[in-house]
Amino acid sequence: MTTHTRTAIAAALALAAAAAGAHVTLEYPAAAAASSYKATFKVGHGCGASATRQLVVEVPAGVRGAHPMPKAGWQLALEPATGEPSRITWTAKSRDDMLASTHYDEFVLVAQLPAEPGTLYWPVRQVCEQGRADWVEVPRDGQPLSELKAPAAPLEVLPGAGAGGHAH
Repeated sequence: MTTHTRTAIAAALALAAAAAGAHVTLEYPAAAAASSYKATFKVGHGCGASATRQLVVEVPAGVRGAHPMPKAGWQLALEPATGEPSRITWTAKSRDDMLASTHYDEFVLVAQLPAEPGTLYWPVRQVCEQGRADWVEVPRDGQPLSELKAPAAPLEVLPGAGAGGHAH
């Protein structure tokens, strides 16, 4: 393992630790450049006591071919409806399908990551029966993620994927 790779992995682990206090996070906070990536957004609670009725994920620039996983009881919408989606929305079909604030769930998509390493931020809007939480803040250069009140979910894109990824 090269020093550069060890440094990149350490940076990814630091991002993951900083994001642990966030309320919508990625299950896997690091992935290889130019690879196919399974983005699993973990939702640990609603807005106060209010159930989550909608989750909106903004696809970061450079990420291609995003395909969301359908969820029973939730309607999927992609924007734009044709071509490369830049926004994916899951909306509960009924009140019974909403994610209770006391429950946990995951929302999943797969996509092709850019070839260039660096940090990508996935803004997520959590709309509840009453209220909302916009996890969209991106740190300024040098600013720790822990200083943000509502950080976007970070993904550290690591070098070295080569031609390992593929798109279907």
